[in-house]
Amino acid sequence: MPGSIACFGELLIRLTALGRELLLQSARLEAHVGGAEANVAVGLANLGHDTRMLSTVPDNALGRAAIGELRRHGVNTAGVSFGPGRMGLYFLAAGAGVRASQIVYDREGSSFALLSDFDWDSALTGVELLHVSGITPALGPVSAFLARSAVKAAEDRGIRVSFDGNYRAQLWERWDGDPKALLFPLVASAEILFGNHRDISLLLGRRFSGDGEDRRREAAMAAFEAFPKLKHIASTARRVSSADQNHIAARIDSRDGSAQTEEVAVSGIVDRIGAGDAFATGVLHGLRIGKNLEATASYGLALACLKHSLPGDASLFRQDDIDAFLEGNFDVRR
Repeated sequence: MPGSIACFGELLIRLTALGRELLLQSARLEAHVGGAEANVAVGLANLGHDTRMLSTVPDNALGRAAIGELRRHGVNTAGVSFGPGRMGLYFLAAGAGVRASQIVYDREGSSFALLSDFDWDSALTGVELLHVSGITPALGPVSAFLARSAVKAAEDRGIRVSFDGNYRAQLWERWDGDPKALLFPLVASAEILFGNHRDISLLLGRRFSGDGEDRRREAAMAAFEAFPKLKHIASTARRVSSADQNHIAARIDSRDGSAQTEEVAVSGIVDRIGAGDAFATGVLHGLRIGKNLEATASYGLALACLKHSLPGDASLFRQDDIDAFLEGNFDVRR
């Protein structure tokens, strides 16, 4: 039996203005449990994988609710501890038409942001892959150190690492951290990178002159040269016509070749938050069950597109949903 996939990061509660109102336009907010790494854990669990969450939350109603939501979807939460501090929050006003969505973070002093140590021996026993993201080091110096500790602990135990860039300008701008310096060693330890040419430009301090697919391949080859452990680089390309219609394509590069999907028009968007995590879920799923690059890119695209139809942060879709999407079966399934 394959080992577990462990996802390390902050569990959050998202508070969303109802309908498509602005924040506090009326005194109502809708709550969802989220967090980039938790979204991947939930998404993979719904696809039948053994996943576990590694994090910490306050021992109160909010922390317990977040743990309960993960358990409801089959995620092992034995690696989620209780600690001092508060629950990390973020607020969302969903966009509409020509108005873009807006996010406000409220994560200062959260239990996860205060976490300075972790029992990696216990947390990583039986783990095959550790998934982390660039959000954790963006939280501050303590979290940046912890992210590096997580990746080093995995490396020391022969556990593969998956890293999602997830660059969050609002978080980095809060303090004087150096994204390039802090993210570089994390990517250097990874076999799978979720990021595009802009992420690679940040890491390598150079720009890529090509256009479209050529630019992405140029960036990927530069990353493979700079990071010898990397085996796959996966990314999406999004064109935004309006908050209600986007166009999305997916791509995977390996050292020996690449796979690029056709662009898909996604209209009638319900909720685009978490689409990148859904894409990562589909790619990790495809790679783990032995699919080739073309099929794996299509799996990632399918879940990214499907996520736009679902309220909340995480992908809750299963293999038959992926298959129906790829077959173009959009009629009622009876």
